[in-house]
Amino acid sequence: MVQPASAWDHPEPLALDTAPVPEYGSGSLADLLPTLAAGMAVPGTAAAIHELTPADRNCVFLIDGLGWEQLKAHPDEAPFMTSLLASSRGGTGRPLTTGYPATTATSLASVGTGRPPGAHGLPGYTVRNPATGELMNQLRWQPWTKPHVWQPYPTVFQLADRAGVHAAQVSSPTFQNTPLTKVALSGGTFHGRLSGEERMDLAAEQLAAADRSLVYTYYAEVDGAGHRFGVDSDTWRGQLMYVDRLVQRLAEQLPPHSALYVTADHGMVDIPFDEQHRIDFDEDWELRAGVALLGGEGRARHVYAVPGAAGDVLTCWREVLGEQFWVASRDEAIAAGWFGPPDHFDERVYGRIGDVVAAARDDVLLIASEREPKESAMVGNHGSMTPAEQLVPLLEVRS
Repeated sequence: MVQPASAWDHPEPLALDTAPVPEYGSGSLADLLPTLAAGMAVPGTAAAIHELTPADRNCVFLIDGLGWEQLKAHPDEAPFMTSLLASSRGGTGRPLTTGYPATTATSLASVGTGRPPGAHGLPGYTVRNPATGELMNQLRWQPWTKPHVWQPYPTVFQLADRAGVHAAQVSSPTFQNTPLTKVALSGGTFHGRLSGEERMDLAAEQLAAADRSLVYTYYAEVDGAGHRFGVDSDTWRGQLMYVDRLVQRLAEQLPPHSALYVTADHGMVDIPFDEQHRIDFDEDWELRAGVALLGGEGRARHVYAVPGAAGDVLTCWREVLGEQFWVASRDEAIAAGWFGPPDHFDERVYGRIGDVVAAARDDVLLIASEREPKESAMVGNHGSMTPAEQLVPLLEVRS
């Protein structure tokens, strides 16, 4: 006989082995550029996404914030990209995974270096710098630290350039000299263009500039609209319509022997503005107890404990959040492969990971209304391992 639940029963926290770990080594963003470069015989690279066919000229168009599930849900707004869904991941019709956390700085570093977060060392939106004890925002690079000390590995663009492949990035002029660009996307030449149309036209020109080319281009405002207004908003849908036309514009200009890959750095989920869906760290004494620093973002938290309190913080966070978040210790998260294969984890990154790592499963957000007022006010959010955040397209057009 099944006994009725009592008020004293405590549901078990989410089992860590139920977290959908990214497909590192075979189908993650970190595997894309090494696969393309290996197809152009660039030394130091190896093909990992075996569904892809080599091409002499490769262009990656990364649309910030356009997840696989959001694209599939809006065929009317994105007719051209919708027509390419079956081409994704080498004609399998499957998506890629971004890597954990599903956030821009982490994903762009994974794309550019061809390494998972536990190796390139940008494992979150904000993480602790072990050398200073301060939180570092890796998107804005604040407070500043030496970029190539923080991320010492060469980018795939640099490897391609050394091998005689024409490498180029076409993006907003704003990004040309940022530390994130330097450590994640540099190599070859950077071309700044303001309008999306200019970027598409120049990307096609750069692709045709040599017999072997590796070109990257980028569009940010789908993500911006999602954060401000949500992926269920007219503003977001308008941005999707615009970027769909950009993809078609670029696809129609591909020079011979080219492959265009359209992908993204993460998806997004809208989180309602109520206490059930937004848990405020700054107003919860249980969650604050023993915590020295709160890093990451609302759906992918790094929690840094005061000395000696890590075990107690882990226990408390599991009790309070464990039904809605996967809550792991640093060592558990690393061993589970959240940040990449454990045997590829770089020891210099160890202290950047939280003593406790919390990844949202449900449609909930752990905000910090006082510490992070702007982030706490966002409608659309991302970071965790759910399909809506983790899955991204790899649409393909060949000429």
